[in-house]
Amino acid sequence: MTHRAFAAAAAALLAAVLTAPPASPRHRIAARSAPTAVWPVYHRDPLRSGVAVGIPPLGRLRRAWSRALDGAVYAEPLAVGGLLIVATENDTVYALDPIDGRVVWQRHLGTPVPLSTLPCGDINPLGITGTPAYDPATGLVYLVAEVTGPRHLLFALDVRDGRVVWSRDVDVPFSTPLATQQRTALAIGSGMVYFGFGGLWGDCGAYRGAVVGVPATGRGPTITYEVPTAREGAVWATAGPVMDAHGNLYVATGNGAANQPPYDGTDSVLELTPQLRLRSRFAPARWAQDNATDLDLGSVSPTLLADGYVFIAGKSGIGYVLRQSALGGIGHPVSSAPVCASFGGTAFVGSTVYVPCADGIRAVAVGRGGGITVLWHTGAGASGPPVVGGGAVWSVNTGTGVLDALAPRSGAVRAAVALGPVPHFVTPTLWGDRVFVGTSAGVVAATGA
Repeated sequence: MTHRAFAAAAAALLAAVLTAPPASPRHRIAARSAPTAVWPVYHRDPLRSGVAVGIPPLGRLRRAWSRALDGAVYAEPLAVGGLLIVATENDTVYALDPIDGRVVWQRHLGTPVPLSTLPCGDINPLGITGTPAYDPATGLVYLVAEVTGPRHLLFALDVRDGRVVWSRDVDVPFSTPLATQQRTALAIGSGMVYFGFGGLWGDCGAYRGAVVGVPATGRGPTITYEVPTAREGAVWATAGPVMDAHGNLYVATGNGAANQPPYDGTDSVLELTPQLRLRSRFAPARWAQDNATDLDLGSVSPTLLADGYVFIAGKSGIGYVLRQSALGGIGHPVSSAPVCASFGGTAFVGSTVYVPCADGIRAVAVGRGGGITVLWHTGAGASGPPVVGGGAVWSVNTGTGVLDALAPRSGAVRAAVALGPVPHFVTPTLWGDRVFVGTSAGVVAATGA
């Protein structure tokens, strides 16, 4: 199946449920026997497109409800089986009624790690940070929780009632758990659950970046790709691994220990097979300089476009276009151009990529020959990882805690609503006529259809 056919098939499969409004409690009785997935992973699909099909057109935007929970919500909420699945930094998973925010079930999985016990970092306490993933083949929601020890545990929960079906330790032997953080969204494919490991804010302690795969059944060995550096090389972008139609994973790595040759596999885009074997990679010619100045590619996940191109823009402000399955090695992109310092995960429609930049969202067009054109820039305002639906690009101003609905062709603010304080890299979830956003205190739902 081609990349284009894969994307079309995925859109067709999900279109029916995406057009439906959030389920009422009565509708959820049927959903409990066969949970459907409206927004099952970070930015909705394996490509992390961030596009919701069939969302009603934007109308007057207002708050529908807010729900205080037991911790900050860094992970993107999921929409599964008529429920909104939300994970907190207090190591608790909630299922909320999307109509009014009522708690349907909750499951506390452990005691999170206080920041005072860590060598560095910027999340207090540190619990569930990476966005969970739902697998319709198993009916399970998977997530990684950091618990006292510290230890990193992968949990599989029954989406219907939050029951823990299984859990297992997923710490990697070549990194110190005390200095390791699991920030990336989880991905599901080839019968496996995949996620990345990086370090704490400040890059302290002994850790090395990695991508880990665990059988979705919970049985069988863990597989791992280790970034071949002496230290650092985090796989930490919040969007996590991006998957193509063949199950290959694309990730970006952060700055590493080497700031001069030989190259150590950091500041790179990697293509990995479903068995986590390296298939292709790209690093800028300036990789050593990027490493020395903390201006690496690892701050945002790659974007796989339907025409076979890959777009990436990390901290340096330079955007690169690569070819899928032949990423270009060291210093050989298809094209490069100034774009912005980018963090989190993009959204894309066709060849237009909506890029989360430190100084505001940019719309970037990738041409047929791979050239980069910046179409518009919001300037000061929304800068969080965007999603698209209902005729708008949705992004949060993480400084002010305001959700903006932007015009896709110009970036003009069409509507806005205040959320309150939010974590960095927060991104919305679209479902029916509602937009759900995690905050520093819980979840806010806005309605705008």
